Amino acid sequence: MVDAFCATWKLVDSENFDEYMKSLGVGFATRQVGNVTKPTVIIAKEGDQVVIKTQSTFKNTEISFKLGEEFDEATADDRNCKSTVSLDGDKLVHVQKWDGKETKFVREIKDGKLVMVREHYKDYSDL
Repeated sequence: MVDAFCATWKLVDSENFDEYMKSLGVGFATRQVGNVTKPTVIIAKEGDQVVIKTQSTFKNTEISFKLGEEFDEATADDRNCKSTVSLDGDKLVHVQKWDGKETKFVREIKDGKLVMVREHYKDYSDL
């Protein structure tokens, strides 16, 4: 099922990204760069691993993981997280946890486009 996500995707639009970055504690200068950056996301399968590469003029990141298994992730904004990516029906759900906080990305394909919704919980008690 993850095969449907395996492609190269280019960011076209980003709604409320500045608010999301503020909620994570990202500084002003980094938010300014993040708001104008239009990264390319490459999702691929390599054996039993899924690889997500994010490439931009600001920063490149790469994560590799097995679906449903926790892994260590260093984010573009320099957070060190314990992350898990799993399939929920036709959605790819990516959860990051760090310092008692959690954020979630839900990716799905709509009309041939990859759509990602972000949610940030300030702490686990918000869930």
